[in-house]
Amino acid sequence: MATTAAPESSSSTAINVGDKAGAGDKGKAPLVPLPAAAPKAKLFGRAKAMGTWRRHVSSVFDFILRVVAIGAILAAIITMVTTDETLPFFTQLFQFHASYDQMPAFTFFVIGNAIAGGYLVLSLCYSMFTIIRPRVVGARLLLLIFDTVMMALTTAAASSAAAIVYLAHNGNTSANWVGICQQFQNFCQRTSGAIVPSFVAVVIFMLLVIMSALSLRCRR
Repeated sequence: MATTAAPESSSSTAINVGDKAGAGDKGKAPLVPLPAAAPKAKLFGRAKAMGTWRRHVSSVFDFILRVVAIGAILAAIITMVTTDETLPFFTQLFQFHASYDQMPAFTFFVIGNAIAGGYLVLSLCYSMFTIIRPRVVGARLLLLIFDTVMMALTTAAASSAAAIVYLAHNGNTSANWVGICQQFQNFCQRTSGAIVPSFVAVVIFMLLVIMSALSLRCRR
């Protein structure tokens, strides 16, 4: 009976030790997933750096578009202001003169583009600030608001001038308005040429508004 009792006690001791080891292993199990946090942090850092790089590129492109828009508006204003033509006749008493300031639509065209051009010059400072600080939201939001207003103003100025140029070329038979471009060819060519860069500025304003809206959306 003594020889059989000894193996039973040794076997029970082995089972208890195994239970303690198993319990210890279960206690250490939650520590295994901890090293997986490092790749997640690295991916988050890469995504953040990529977002900052995209906003920086968008700000640089925004600055370039504003410089191009300034050139287009200056071309439109200079072409319209210097438009002047006088038809030669036999006597000095009967002469027909055509100038931009004789038509309110062309005057509004010059004023509207001048306001938009002045705004673009001032906005270059804010655009440069967004290049230096691409994560700033206030400057981008301010540019978005004023870009929208200037886009509407430039569109109205270019559209009103385009309507007068169309009447000058084709006239209006219903109102018995005769086109004057057969006589004032140089005047019509220059006014038509002034409208083209103004509409180019309108397209640039549209791009600026879209870019600003997308940039603000990505910051949310």
